[in-house]
Amino acid sequence: MNQNTPMNPSLSRRGFLSSTTKAAAGASLLAGLPIERFVLGASPSDTVKVALIGCGGRGSGAANQALSTDGSVKLVAAADVHPDRLNGAISNLSKAHKDKVDIKKENLFLGFDGYKKAIAMADVVILATPPGFRPMQFEEAVRQGKHVFMEKPVCVDAPGFRKVMAAAQEAKKKNLKVGVGLQRHHQAGYLETMKRLHDGAIGDVVAMRAYWNGNTPWVRRRDELEKQYGRKLTEMEYQLRNWYYFVWLCGDHIAEQHIHNLDVINWVKKGPPVSARGNGGCETRKGKDYGEIFDHHVVEFTYADGSVCFSQCRHQQGCWNDVSESVIGTKGKSDLGRYTITGENAWRFKGGGKDAYQQEHDDLFAAIRNDTPFNEAEYGAASSMTSVLGRMATYSGKEITWEQAINSQVDTMVANIDKVSFEEAMQLMPKSLPDPETGLYKLAIPGVTTVI
Repeated sequence: MNQNTPMNPSLSRRGFLSSTTKAAAGASLLAGLPIERFVLGASPSDTVKVALIGCGGRGSGAANQALSTDGSVKLVAAADVHPDRLNGAISNLSKAHKDKVDIKKENLFLGFDGYKKAIAMADVVILATPPGFRPMQFEEAVRQGKHVFMEKPVCVDAPGFRKVMAAAQEAKKKNLKVGVGLQRHHQAGYLETMKRLHDGAIGDVVAMRAYWNGNTPWVRRRDELEKQYGRKLTEMEYQLRNWYYFVWLCGDHIAEQHIHNLDVINWVKKGPPVSARGNGGCETRKGKDYGEIFDHHVVEFTYADGSVCFSQCRHQQGCWNDVSESVIGTKGKSDLGRYTITGENAWRFKGGGKDAYQQEHDDLFAAIRNDTPFNEAEYGAASSMTSVLGRMATYSGKEITWEQAINSQVDTMVANIDKVSFEEAMQLMPKSLPDPETGLYKLAIPGVTTVI
């Protein structure tokens, strides 16, 4: 049920790859291991060994789904920077999959470099740390010749995008299978609706809308965390625990959540937009524990054919909420999330289908066992970068082109964070620091903030 849609008329696949390959040139050094180390496939009867990198809720969920796929599969290694997360995830997974969790104590790795050691133990790697770490961890998994499932977004800035694109090309050369947690590509209703749109059911798509308007998903307050752990937290540890509210870790909620909707629009257009402009800010969600991200973004994404996607994402209490995508064509319109088409070729999806979160793992593991093509890294990177492009537009207040965005030199990641132990890294201060007097973090200022 995998849907690897080519990136065509908005920004042709050839043009997309040409521009991004130039941007990615020199972004990574991946040829460090000999070819015999590459895991090129597994027969249906083989036991597939899995490593979990990032043991929070989504990581544990992804591991549960991987262990629920057909065939023999075992979780053999795990890594995290937080011991309670690491131990809790393994304990819960052991209860749910008694015979499939086979981890020796020495294969539980702590620290910022633990992922490298866990990757070495496995055939398939699940990458589910905060998104800011995704590019360097994906790069390492490909360098070691491992199949990958990585959660979205796969990058939170342009340097990360270029690194992922370079690793994606190397993964193809090594015949590695790569899944990305944009599960709508494995959801029966979306697949059938998209097929009909691409077959011309509503004619030429001339306008689009994408929403992720809702409430704040979660927040981990510093005082509550310090009470829970019985000590003061360093700034680094606090930000890692409350990662959703820091750009270097999350990318802002336009990247962490709204990517799903923007990915669907890119799917409709078979490629990313050519420019974006918009506005945003933080109007209602204020306080020391809400970091440096906006509580709303409104963006117009323009595609190569001149069509525009009107995008909104919002975290504000007491407002109308909607998470959806819709498109208007010359012969009708479609509400994609509700799997409907109105107009000349009116239609509604009536089928069922497996849970999409499970289906995406079923499809990935089937591709690994049967050695069939499966690489979602490019469109995962394009959709992640689309959300970053939107953030760049709202943070700067400028119109930003795709080419400007992917060539940006603004790097949000803490330098060399995986080169030190966790204890040493705790002494490093991320680029996002609170005001020493108020405890508040600096927000981007449209018209002032530099994003290129």
